[in-house]
Amino acid sequence: MRRAGVTAGFINGVAYDITEARYSPSRVVRETLKGLNGIHGYSELPQQGRITMTIRDAAGMTVADFNDMSSVSVQLQLANGKAVSGDGMWVTEAIEVSAAEATFEVSLEGVDLTEATS
Repeated sequence: MRRAGVTAGFINGVAYDITEARYSPSRVVRETLKGLNGIHGYSELPQQGRITMTIRDAAGMTVADFNDMSSVSVQLQLANGKAVSGDGMWVTEAIEVSAAEATFEVSLEGVDLTEATS
C-alpha cells in the first residue's frame, strides 16, 4: 500500500519534472481573538487553495514564463491515488532558481481547489 513518493505535476496539461509538491485545500483560516480578560472567540476568513511544486529546470524552459501564469489549471497525481486539482489559479510569488540543484518553487493559488480520493 503505497502512501507517498511518485507524484506527477501538470500546469495547463503540461507535465513537469517535480522534486517536491505540497497542497492546501483549506477553505477558511481562523484566528483566536484574545482580550485582556480572556479568550473572546475567533474570527474566520476565507482561505485560498494552494498547490506548490518544486520543478527541475531544463533546457528549453523559460522560468520567467511561470511568473506570468494566471487563470491556469493545475493537477497533482499523488502516489496514494489522490488527485488534487485547481482551475483559474495564479502564481503568487517571485521565482528564484537554485543553480546548484536546478530547481525552483512555484506557488499557485486559487478559489477552486479539489482533492479527490480514489
